[in-house]
Amino acid sequence: MHYRDLGKTGLKVSEIGLGAEWLERHTTEEVQAVVSCCEEQGINILDCWMPEPNVRSNLGKAIAGRRNRWIIQGHFGSTWQKGQYVRTRAMDKVKPAFEDLLTRLGTDYIDLGMMHYVDSVEDYETVMNGPFLAYVQEQKNKGVIRHIGMSTHNAAIAKRAALSGVVEMLLFSINPAFDLLPPSEDILDRQMKAEGYAGDFAGLHPERAELYRICEQQGIGITVMKGYAGGRLFQAETSPLGVALTPVQCLHYALTRPAVASVLVGYDTPEHVLEAVAYETATDEEKNYADILARAPRHAFHGQCTYCGHCAPCPAGIDIAMVNKLHDLATMQESVPASIAAHYQALGAGAEDCTDCGSCEPRCPFGVPVRERMEEVRKLHLGTAH
Repeated sequence: MHYRDLGKTGLKVSEIGLGAEWLERHTTEEVQAVVSCCEEQGINILDCWMPEPNVRSNLGKAIAGRRNRWIIQGHFGSTWQKGQYVRTRAMDKVKPAFEDLLTRLGTDYIDLGMMHYVDSVEDYETVMNGPFLAYVQEQKNKGVIRHIGMSTHNAAIAKRAALSGVVEMLLFSINPAFDLLPPSEDILDRQMKAEGYAGDFAGLHPERAELYRICEQQGIGITVMKGYAGGRLFQAETSPLGVALTPVQCLHYALTRPAVASVLVGYDTPEHVLEAVAYETATDEEKNYADILARAPRHAFHGQCTYCGHCAPCPAGIDIAMVNKLHDLATMQESVPASIAAHYQALGAGAEDCTDCGSCEPRCPFGVPVRERMEEVRKLHLGTAH
């Protein structure tokens, strides 16, 4: 495993990391197996943004006795309310959620205290000019967090954070498809959403290119989320680019962006860990993404779910990200696998329970038409989710 400096933080992080969100629905033993495999492969950084209590506790058990070998990204503003994830800036929710993170992970400090999911100018101003940042800075002054970070999907917001003099590192979404996107508060601006966006790979969006340069100049390290675009880049049929890339190629793309220190990959199994760390021994030919991207026939990412879960909470209690994931897995097959139907039927609520309220759609960073997706799922007849 190779290790890189995370900006000016003084931390050296493994260039392949652990994005723990895929562990949310796994048992204690399964989480332990993934974490142990990561440790064996030299991975030393993990991100836990999820507020769900069980995954936090399972991660805590998995790293118990070995906390010091891990660099942990923990988030401020990601809370668990009435059984669902809720992003909030309400301090009466933010503070206990962060304290819960410390308790369940079994630690008295977090290496990288992340201001969670800041994608709009309005939200950036709220976070940076009020009690939210004051609380984060208080935790740093106490030594409860060692460095202040921010997570965002928006290059314009990331640039402001990098130049703020406060934010020391960023968690940012990077892959070849995203780097062609125009910047906006919703990732895609309204006109491009309506008309689609076509472009040559050689035209890396200037705002994203500028962000990478600024981060490198300012010593703002970047850890990467969405490096695989939710797995969509692995098949030409689902890839926004119309061509398939391998995990190694996706990782190489992100790791060759200026200022990037680590790509945080989601793993369901130890085998997924090994697929990612194969990057460390891959040949130049295996890493080569440029030839494939040069043949990319299209670019249209609008409306494609990456299963990030930021659409929550749902008034009907639907786990929208999981319903979308099961939909996509089902429609990639000629017929719906029984295992997919069984997973769907085990959910507490499903597409049949959607009230068409639309409250989820403005929260989606990628413009997914959630209500249309719920109708598509209903037509699949995966079964009653109760």
